[in-house]
Amino acid sequence: MLIAFSITPLGVGESVGDLVADAVRVVRESGLPNRTDAMFTTVEGEWDDVMAVVKRAVDTVAAQAPRVSLVLKADIRPGVTDAMHAKVAHVEARLAEG
Repeated sequence: MLIAFSITPLGVGESVGDLVADAVRVVRESGLPNRTDAMFTTVEGEWDDVMAVVKRAVDTVAAQAPRVSLVLKADIRPGVTDAMHAKVAHVEARLAEG
């Protein structure tokens, strides 16, 4: 499965980059395939593994902020691996065709 999620610490002021970096660090240390962009972090793996990483990331931020907002989108497709790259490669191939 793929999970794209965004964690926003609330009640800590305008600058939340350091806390977001702490959450991303949790994801990267998980060993699961992941990618972070300006809006979301995407993680790929089995349901329990991915959800455990999201929970650890939220818990890390919650330890430093009085409130946490979580936005999560999931693509659950059993039997598919490397979807994070394959989906983008498919679109890029179509674009290259003109």
